[in-house]
Amino acid sequence: MTPIKRVAMLSVHTCPLAMLGGKETGGMNVYVRDLSTELSRRGIAVDVFTRSQNPHLPHVMHRLGENGRVIHIPTGPEEPYDKNKVFDYLPEFVAGVKRFAAEEDLHYDVIHSNYWLSGWAARKLREAWGVPIVHMFHTLGKMKNAVANGASELETARRIEVETEIVHFADQLLAATPAEFDQLVRLYGADPETISVVPPGVDLDRFKPIPRNVARERIGVGPHDWNVLFVGRIEPLKGVDTLIRAMALLAEECPTWVDRLCLSIIGGDPSTNENAEMERLKAMHTELKLGDLVVFLGAKDQDTLQYYYNAAEAVVMPSHYESFGMVALEAMACGTPVIASDVGGLSYLVRDGETGFHVPNGDHIALASTLARVLQDDALRQRLGKQARQWAQNYRWPRIGDQILDAYREAKAVLPFGIVV
Repeated sequence: MTPIKRVAMLSVHTCPLAMLGGKETGGMNVYVRDLSTELSRRGIAVDVFTRSQNPHLPHVMHRLGENGRVIHIPTGPEEPYDKNKVFDYLPEFVAGVKRFAAEEDLHYDVIHSNYWLSGWAARKLREAWGVPIVHMFHTLGKMKNAVANGASELETARRIEVETEIVHFADQLLAATPAEFDQLVRLYGADPETISVVPPGVDLDRFKPIPRNVARERIGVGPHDWNVLFVGRIEPLKGVDTLIRAMALLAEECPTWVDRLCLSIIGGDPSTNENAEMERLKAMHTELKLGDLVVFLGAKDQDTLQYYYNAAEAVVMPSHYESFGMVALEAMACGTPVIASDVGGLSYLVRDGETGFHVPNGDHIALASTLARVLQDDALRQRLGKQARQWAQNYRWPRIGDQILDAYREAKAVLPFGIVV
């Protein structure tokens, strides 16, 4: 079989170079960026195609290693835009990608699409190029709908329909965990033979233990303070309200802790009124009179994030659904215990009692109790942190890169339309 020399990586609705913690930026951005960099390190050319959201940025940016680049394709308004409405501009995106490839006489070995919008575009590109599609959903619409609180949080019928189509036309599907494998088969009727379980990786050169006093001094945390950390998009799915209620309960039951305890919430932009969930959480903060016990810090870049992870006693992920949980992996790589809802990918990624703890989804009382246990027991915290760092070694990018290339080769072994190599 011919080797993999060039990959077309699709990330239509969000750029891998964007600041994390925004409305549409998170683990998928990190995945696309770091996987592309890993493939580039191996001498594989990677072109990441994404929608242009800023006409003042160069349309081609070389920031993914020696062989990787991000290509911004004008698609609809060149500004941040509702991702569901981006679907209507996908023919423009596909035409732009095809035009770019033709102008540079590029020939790709595989299309790696990310998220449902990219999957739709991938099918059109496969028709033009005759190369296989390897697709990763990152989140599933049916799973999000299963935990939605009301009609406003439901994913569109169009998304569900397109996801179902992708499951059946993609040459290879990537599931982040065995749980997602099961969901693809059970909810979407996927053929198990087309699914490879390959988790995202973590950059262990960036996310690693830093002396606690150095990390705390860097972000302004006192040497005797307790810092609890949340990192992620500010949306109902993330369950931040459960964490805030847990902090309020700790303040009520352990009032002597208030002066030294703080929850830092990283994500979103607390200075604007664009995010309804942020406004709801800020109103809850005011109603519960939490003051400096809970602080909203907005988005942070990853070079700063490593200091927050290392300065924290625990990172909490109270999500109602996570297909994987990149934040948990980054925290564990830094040697920080993770307390997470026992849902989706978090049930597999966080090892209960070994690298952190599971708590029932939406149970602020159980979360407060677990937090209290971790905060009070230095030996427990250190043991969990050490084991978390060791567990994170399993997700180093060179190892994950090998598995991704195996999936590419498997997809390439039988090309679309039944043509065998």
